[in-house]
Amino acid sequence: MIRAPSKSAAKKGVRPVVAPTFSRERALLKRGIWPVAGCDEAGRGPLAGPVVAAAVVLDPKRIPKGLDDSKRLTADKREALFEEICASAAVAVAYASPARIERDNILQASLWALGRAVAALPEPPQHVFVDGRDKIITPCGCDAVIGGDGLILSIAAASIIAKVARDRLMCRLADELPGYGFDNHKGYGVPEHLAALDRLGPTKHHRRGFAPVAAAYDRLAAQPAAPALEEAPDLFDLAASA
Repeated sequence: MIRAPSKSAAKKGVRPVVAPTFSRERALLKRGIWPVAGCDEAGRGPLAGPVVAAAVVLDPKRIPKGLDDSKRLTADKREALFEEICASAAVAVAYASPARIERDNILQASLWALGRAVAALPEPPQHVFVDGRDKIITPCGCDAVIGGDGLILSIAAASIIAKVARDRLMCRLADELPGYGFDNHKGYGVPEHLAALDRLGPTKHHRRGFAPVAAAYDRLAAQPAAPALEEAPDLFDLAASA
């Protein structure tokens, strides 16, 4: 399905937005290859919080309408589709904590979480589509698809699950650590967050290897008597959960 471009977009030569389809999954199904999972992650760029990965196996007979790359959807639409996906598909989620990100680097932590999400599915998939350039380690076949969340329905569904799951976790963190605005910016390096880092200092949920956080730690170290970092329950140091 191709969404009709606006007249102004057509005049400027802007390419129409192509909605994701189920064609690749269906082609494998016709060959007897099933289940087929799509997986994606959310939260590689923020300064705080975990990377959240999701794996989804859609039911070919019960695909929710309106699935798309989570970035193209409103928050309300993502929340509604999250519930529909969980009610009709096999879903698994995994988390890479800030400590793992610091230890392994953001790319390897993300790939680890994606692999854990796939492994946590109730039935092992026979094939996996993953968003991005990098394949994950899995005993079945795997295709990495750049821009897959906008091309393949299973990946689009996973992008929604990962995004909503992470947003909900960051809102919980906002309740534990008021003043940082995690419910607003979800840990990204916006001016509000940078100002809070400067005012309150980093927490254990911040990613020490990211430059603004490292700078905040340097400022603390330079103080004659650096205040103790505020402690909070570690909400995100989880391996995987369905």
